[in-house]
Amino acid sequence: MDVRLRLTAFGGRFCVKQFMITVAGVFVGLMLFFIGLPFVLIVMAAGAAKPAATPAHSVLQLDLRQTLTDQSVQSPFAAFSGGGLSVMGIVQTLRAAEGDDKVKGLLVRLPDAGMAPAAADELRQAFRTFRAKGKPILSYSQGLYPSGMVTSTYMLGAASNSVWMQPGSSFQVTGLSIEDIFFKRLFDKYGVKAEYEQRYEYKNAVNPYLYSDYTAAHKQSTLSWMTSIYDRALNTAALDRKTSGKSMHSLIEAGPYSAKEALDKGLIDKLGQVHEAEQFALKQAGEGAELVDFEDYQSGVLHGGRNLNALDKTRPAIAVISGEGPIITGSGGAQSAFSNEQTIYSDEMSDAIYQAIEDKDIKAIVLRVSSPGGSDTASEQILAAVRAAKAAGKPVVVSMGTYAASGGYWISSQASAIVAQPTTLTGSIGVFGGKFALGEGLGRYGVDVRHTTVGGDFAGAYGMGEAFSPAQRAGFAKSIDAVYDGFIARVADGRKLKPERVREIAKGRVWTGEQALQLGLVDQLGGFYDAVNKAKSLSGLGNKSVRLTFLPTQRSPFEAFERALGVSSTAMRTTAAAAWLLGDPRAQGVMDTLMQARLRDQAHATVLAPTPVH
Repeated sequence: MDVRLRLTAFGGRFCVKQFMITVAGVFVGLMLFFIGLPFVLIVMAAGAAKPAATPAHSVLQLDLRQTLTDQSVQSPFAAFSGGGLSVMGIVQTLRAAEGDDKVKGLLVRLPDAGMAPAAADELRQAFRTFRAKGKPILSYSQGLYPSGMVTSTYMLGAASNSVWMQPGSSFQVTGLSIEDIFFKRLFDKYGVKAEYEQRYEYKNAVNPYLYSDYTAAHKQSTLSWMTSIYDRALNTAALDRKTSGKSMHSLIEAGPYSAKEALDKGLIDKLGQVHEAEQFALKQAGEGAELVDFEDYQSGVLHGGRNLNALDKTRPAIAVISGEGPIITGSGGAQSAFSNEQTIYSDEMSDAIYQAIEDKDIKAIVLRVSSPGGSDTASEQILAAVRAAKAAGKPVVVSMGTYAASGGYWISSQASAIVAQPTTLTGSIGVFGGKFALGEGLGRYGVDVRHTTVGGDFAGAYGMGEAFSPAQRAGFAKSIDAVYDGFIARVADGRKLKPERVREIAKGRVWTGEQALQLGLVDQLGGFYDAVNKAKSLSGLGNKSVRLTFLPTQRSPFEAFERALGVSSTAMRTTAAAAWLLGDPRAQGVMDTLMQARLRDQAHATVLAPTPVH
C-alpha cells in the first residue's frame, strides 16, 4: 500500500468517525429537545416564580420534624429531590424576619426525637434574638421520646415564650443514651482481620472492628462529651424556664411523664391540639393574621429579593464560605445536580477562599465548617488557602457547626479565630487508617484471593487477601505517624500552643466546644453571627454595616442541567440549533430564558445578607 492510499483510507475512517459523532450529537440534541427541555421549562418557571406577598399580620410556621442540615443543599434542584431546611437558612431568615413589621410571631413544630446539640444551640440564639424584638415564639410538641439528643430538643423548646404539648402524649426526656455495635467476635468467627493503626487511644472510630467492648479510653471520652452536652442542655433549659439547674436535673431524671404530669411539674406551659396552638398564635398576632410557611417566607428572603440590600455595593463585604460533610479531594464535578449529599471538596472550598482573596471589596472571611473529618491532603489544601488569606491581610474566622472534628479541625486550626457552639463536637486531633484482610474468611466459602505484585514489598500492602507483613505494618505505621505529627504541628502553630501540650490534649480525643475553649482549641463560644462580628472586629470594620458575600455561588439551573445530563455547552448549542431547524417557538423561548438566566447569574454573583449585619 503506497502512502497516498494509506492517507485516503485513514481520511475515510476519520470522516466516517466525524460523521457518526455529528449524528450522535444531533440525536442527543433532539432527545434533549423533546424530553429535557420541557423539564427545564418547568424548573425555570418554578425558579422564576415570584414569592407571594407576606400578609400584613403573619405568623411564620417552622416545622423542625424534617431532616435538618447545617447548611442549605447546594443544588438548584434541591426542592425536587427532598432538599429541606438548614440551620444556616433558618438563622438568616429569622434575622430578616426580625426587621419585618409584617411578621408578628413564630410557631415551631418540635421534632419528637433528638436533634444535633450544636444546631439546637444555634437556633436557640436565633430564637432569643427574635423574641428580643418583641415577637413571641410558641413551640408545639406531639411528644418527646428518648431517641438521640432529645434533651437538646427540649432545650430549644424551652427558649420559646411558651411550650405546648398534645394531650395524651409523652414527655420522655430523661437523659442521653447511645449504643455502639462491636464486630470483633463476628470477625473472628468468619476469619476477617481488621488491620488498622490509630493515633492514639482516643481515636476510637475503628474500635468496633478491633474490640468486643469499649476500651477504658473510649468509654472515658464518650462519657465526657455526652456529660458536657447533657449538662449544657439542662442548665440552659433551666435558665429559660426560670428554675435552677439542680432542680431541672432532678425533674428530668425522675421521668418519664405524661404530658399532663409534665404540665403539672412546670416543664411545659399548656396542653392543646395543634389547631388550638395555631389559633392562639394567630390571635396574638392581631386581627386578620395568617400562618405563613417558613420555607415560603425563606424563599422570598434568600432568593426572591425581600429585604435584600442587593444593590448596595457601598458596604464593605465579608465572604461567607461554607462546607458540610466529609472532606475529600476534587471539585465534585461528578456529583449529580439532583443529589442532596453534603461533601466538602477541597478544590471548591480552596478556590472560593482564593476568590475572596482577590476580591478587593471583601475585607474578611467567615468559614462555616460542619465536618467529621476526611482526607488529610484535602484538608491541607484548604488550610493552605486559609494561610494565604491571612497573609493577604484578610482575617479568617471559623464558625463551627454540629462538628468540626479531625479534618474539620485541621482546616480550622490556623484561622485568625475560631467560634464554636458550646456543644459543637471538635478536636479529634488524630488519625487512623488500615484495611480489612478478607482472604481467610473468603477461603472458608471457596473463594480464593491471589496476589501478584511487581516492585517493593509495600506495593501489595493494601491488598485484601492477607494481613500486613511486619515490614508493611512498619511502613504503614510510619506514614500514619507522619500525618499525626503534621497535624500536631499545625495545631501548635495555629493555636500558639507548645507541641507537647497539643500532644497531651490530642490523641484523637473529641471535645465539646465548651471543653475546647478551656483547652485553648477555640477562641469564643457563639454562633454564626458572632463569627461575623469577630471578623468585622479583626478586619477593622468596627460597627460598620457590612454585606455578606456567599461563595462559591450556587450553580444556575442552566449549569446544573448541563451537569445533570452529562452534556457540555457544545451539546446545548446543538440542541439550540435543532430547535431552530425545527422552528419550534416554545423551544426557542426556553433557550432564550436559559441564556438570560446565565447572564443574570454572572451579573449577580454576589448574594447579600438579608439585612445589614452590625
